[in-house]
Amino acid sequence: MTGTTRRLASVMAVGAVAALTGCSGFFVPVVPLPPGSTGNYVYVANSTTGTVSGFSAGTGTLTGVPGSPLTLGYTPQAMVVTRDNKFLYVAAPGNINVYTINSDGSLSAASGGTGVAIANVVSMDVSPDGQWLLALDATPLVAQVDVFQINSSTGALASFTPATWAIPNAVLVPTTLRISPNGALVFAALGTGGDAVFSFDTTAGALTNSQLLSVGSSTSDNGLAVDGTTTHLYIARSGTGGGVRVFTIGTGGVLNEISGSPYDSGGQAFSVVLANTGSYLYAANRANGTIYGYSVGTGATLTPLSGSPYGSGTQVTALGTDSSGKYLLAAAFGGTPDLSMYSIDTASPGKLILANSTTTGTDPTGPVAVALTH
Repeated sequence: MTGTTRRLASVMAVGAVAALTGCSGFFVPVVPLPPGSTGNYVYVANSTTGTVSGFSAGTGTLTGVPGSPLTLGYTPQAMVVTRDNKFLYVAAPGNINVYTINSDGSLSAASGGTGVAIANVVSMDVSPDGQWLLALDATPLVAQVDVFQINSSTGALASFTPATWAIPNAVLVPTTLRISPNGALVFAALGTGGDAVFSFDTTAGALTNSQLLSVGSSTSDNGLAVDGTTTHLYIARSGTGGGVRVFTIGTGGVLNEISGSPYDSGGQAFSVVLANTGSYLYAANRANGTIYGYSVGTGATLTPLSGSPYGSGTQVTALGTDSSGKYLLAAAFGGTPDLSMYSIDTASPGKLILANSTTTGTDPTGPVAVALTH
C-alpha cells in the first residue's frame, strides 16, 4: 500500500479529529455487513479536495463506483484495503477511519462516521493473515509504529503496544511501511532517517526492532517493496546515491545491498512496486514525470524494460497493481492526469502501455495514495 501525502499533508499541524461527512447513496451504513467485495477496485485519496475516489478496473477501463468521489471532511494521508476486501482504512491527521467496501465498490461508514483509532500516520499495511493493521507515525522526529488488531466483523481497531526506537543524529521524515509477505518482518522507510527493520510476532502483535539502515542527510528513502518470498527488499531512494536500491533479506531481517545496486531511476525515485508475478518492478520518478520499469533477474538484479522510462502524470506519489495483475495504477499529485492505468504488456514482457487515464474529481484534487482490492 503509502509519499507526497505525508510529505505534503503530514507536515501540517495535527488538527482536531474531524467528524466524517457523506454523500447521498455512498455513505449509508450497511447492516448486516456484506462479505468482502470480489470486484477489482482502486481507490485514490485526494488531499486537496478531501475526498476518496473509487473506480472499477475492467479491461482497459476505469469506471467510477456509485457515489464517487466520497467527501471525507478531512485531509486523507494514507489508505489500505483489508486482505478480505471488506474494509478500506483511511488515515486523517490525528485518526484512522474505516469504510465498508460494498459489492459494487461503493463505500459505507462502517464506524458510523467516527474514527476507530487515534493516530497520526503516513502509511499503513495489513498483515497477510488479515489480523493486524500497522501504521507508521507521520510526525517528524517521532520514531513509532502503531499496532492495531482488526475486528474482522466490524472493522474496529484494538490498540496494542507500539514500537519505538531511537534515530541518532538524523532528521526523521517517515514515508512508507510494508509488512513482508510471510508476515514475519516489517520495514519502515524514514526519509533522511534511513530505514528500520522489525521482527513481528503475529500471535502477540509485538514488534522488535532488529536493524537500522542509515543514509546521509542529502539522501531520502521513500518507497518500499518486498518480493513474494521475503528474500529481497527494494527501496526507492532520492538524492545523493539515489535510484532503486536492492537488498537481500537475511535471518532476522538483516539487510545487505546486492552488487550492481543502485539502479538508475533518474535520481528521484519516490514509490516502487512489484508486478504480481514478481518478474517486473516499477519505480516512479516524481521529479520528471516518468515511471522506470525493470525486469527482475537472478538474485534480484534489475534490467531496464523496453521503452523505459514511461511517461506519467506530474509528481507520481503512489503506484499499485490491480488484482488481475494485468495493470499498473499510478496516482499523480500534480495531475495531468490524476490517475493513469497501464497495461503490463505480454508481447514485449513487462513494458507499460497506457490503457486509460482519468481525473479523480474537480481538479486540482491532489492525489496522494492508492489502495487496491486483492
